[in-house]
Amino acid sequence: MEERLQKILARCGVASRRAVEQMMRDGRVSVNGRTVTQPGVKADSARDEIRVDGSLISSAAVSRVYLMLNKPPGYVVTLKDTHDRPIVTDLLHGVSERVFPVGRLDYDSEGLLLMTNDGDFSYRIQHPAFTIPKTYMVKVKGTLTRSDLDAMRTGVLLDDGPFKPVWAAVEKSNPKSCWVEMTILEGRNRIIRRFFDSIHRPVVRLIRTAVAGLTLGNLKSGEYRFLQKKEVETLTDFPDMPDKKR
Repeated sequence: MEERLQKILARCGVASRRAVEQMMRDGRVSVNGRTVTQPGVKADSARDEIRVDGSLISSAAVSRVYLMLNKPPGYVVTLKDTHDRPIVTDLLHGVSERVFPVGRLDYDSEGLLLMTNDGDFSYRIQHPAFTIPKTYMVKVKGTLTRSDLDAMRTGVLLDDGPFKPVWAAVEKSNPKSCWVEMTILEGRNRIIRRFFDSIHRPVVRLIRTAVAGLTLGNLKSGEYRFLQKKEVETLTDFPDMPDKKR
C-alpha cells in the first residue's frame, strides 16, 4: 500500500515527520534509486527500495520504544551537534534502538524530555492541532509586578506573534527571584524565555515538569525510564486542556 514517504520513514524510526521532510528537501532520501525532494511523494514500503543517506530503510517489525529522560542542563536536544557538545542520546546507556527527541528543550533548560522511534507518536505529541499541554517551573530574576502578572494572564505580542500561557501562577517569591509554574500549548522556539525577556524578567532556570498527564516523579537528573503502555496511551489520547484558576 502506498503512503506518504515521510510517514513511512517516521514509522521506521528514522526521525519525526517534520525532520524527515527536511531530510527530503536536503536530498538525503531516495526511492528506487531516484532522489526525492518533495514531501508529498508516496511509496510502498513493501515493494519500493527506500534509502536515507544511502542506507536501506525497512519498515518491517520495528520495535516501538518510548522513554522519558530527565534532561540535565548542558545537553543538546539533537542527534548530532556541529560544535561537539554533549547530546541527549549520550545519556541513554543500555538503549540499543535508535531513538530521537520529541520536540525541543533548550541547551540550558532541563526536565522531562520524551524520546521514541515512533514517528507517528512524535507527530501526535508535537503538532499544534493536538494541543498537548506542557508544564514548566521557571525561575526568573526579580519580583513580578502587577503589570508582569497581567502579562501572564492576558499574554504579550512577540516578534513571531501573540503568546499567552494556558495557566500561570507564582509559586515562590523573594526580593531577588521568584518561581513561576506555567502551562503552555505552544512549541515555538524558546517561547517561555522570550516571553519573560519581553517583560524584563530574565529566566535563570527552566524545568519542564510535565507533558499532558505525565510527570517526572522521582526520576533524577540524567536518568531515563521506559514508558508504560498506559502512559503512551494517555499521551496519544489526551483530551483538551481543562481550564485552571489563574
